[in-house]
Amino acid sequence: MSNRTIQVDDKLYDYILSASSREPDVLRRLREETSALGTLFRMQISPEQGQFMFLLAQLVRARRTLEVGVFTGYSALSVALALPDDGQILACDVSEEWTSIGRRYWDEAGVGHKIDLRIAPAMETLDELIQDGEHGTFDFAFIDADKRGYAGYFERALVLLRTGGLIAIDNTLWSGRVADAESNDDDTIAIRSFNKKLHHDDRVSLSLVPIGDGLTLAMKR
Repeated sequence: MSNRTIQVDDKLYDYILSASSREPDVLRRLREETSALGTLFRMQISPEQGQFMFLLAQLVRARRTLEVGVFTGYSALSVALALPDDGQILACDVSEEWTSIGRRYWDEAGVGHKIDLRIAPAMETLDELIQDGEHGTFDFAFIDADKRGYAGYFERALVLLRTGGLIAIDNTLWSGRVADAESNDDDTIAIRSFNKKLHHDDRVSLSLVPIGDGLTLAMKR
């Protein structure tokens, strides 16, 4: 028994994938196409995180979900595959270029009809949903966008989620920089502040999971 999370080196990571990964071929090919984008590839979630989010969506019996930050669509596809045929992801992004890659794979996987992509600043889209009376109508939300916007996205997602709904927030360990006192760039400071805010937020039940680059799970009470 250990009182802390095990360190995952490359050998153990390969074992984790070999023992549990069920990545569909369509997701694998989307991931490989995204890898050709060079350093931008780091913006995509890992395959084990995609599979974890698939499971989370099933566990909360999600039918209606939010995504803030789509990039090339790997996370949206992972969640869409977990939704029933009449389920829906309302996905927010500002890039037609990157999301157009995802659209091809969504359609190929037969889930394109489940993904309502809004090309606009996410704050505007979320505020419009709130103004339209969509409070408490979503089951699951995934936030993976500009780090300085996290607090605002979270507050809006919390309004839009039902009680018992789950918000997953990516990059909350930020390659370890959140724990490095010498790392004080704007994004690191924003994530530290966000993590501290959630730690003391009694509106949610909370867990920061060391998967990928850190995934915070917040269930609305």
